[in-house]
Amino acid sequence: MISVVAEMYEIHPQTLRMYEREGLLRPSRSDGNTRLYTDEDLERLEFILNLARDLGVNIAGIAIILQMRERMEEMNRQMQGFVDYVREEMLTRMTQQAEPGAALVPLGRAALVTMRPVGRTAAKDSSRPAKKR
Repeated sequence: MISVVAEMYEIHPQTLRMYEREGLLRPSRSDGNTRLYTDEDLERLEFILNLARDLGVNIAGIAIILQMRERMEEMNRQMQGFVDYVREEMLTRMTQQAEPGAALVPLGRAALVTMRPVGRTAAKDSSRPAKKR
């Protein structure tokens, strides 16, 4: 409840109401419309208070920092999903490769690849015929 949280963090209940009005906190509500703070809400409040008290960040700055933090967490979730996808694909392909006659990348036809020494260009390489344009 708001009075308990205000006492725990030595802040006025009006401060909590302001944080909610500004969209910094979103406590759930009981059937009687009493604010109920979860552990996640309290962690967010601690972060907000750290920014305000210790670093002197104003409300607008706190809102921007929280938005950036949420975006970074979402990007991290997406990146982790991509890493999981790549890992699964690699495991699938490695399993397929273990089968006789299987290849990671199927080849349509044989290809001959020639390498030339590093540092030589096509213009300087007299052993190669000139390209027609």
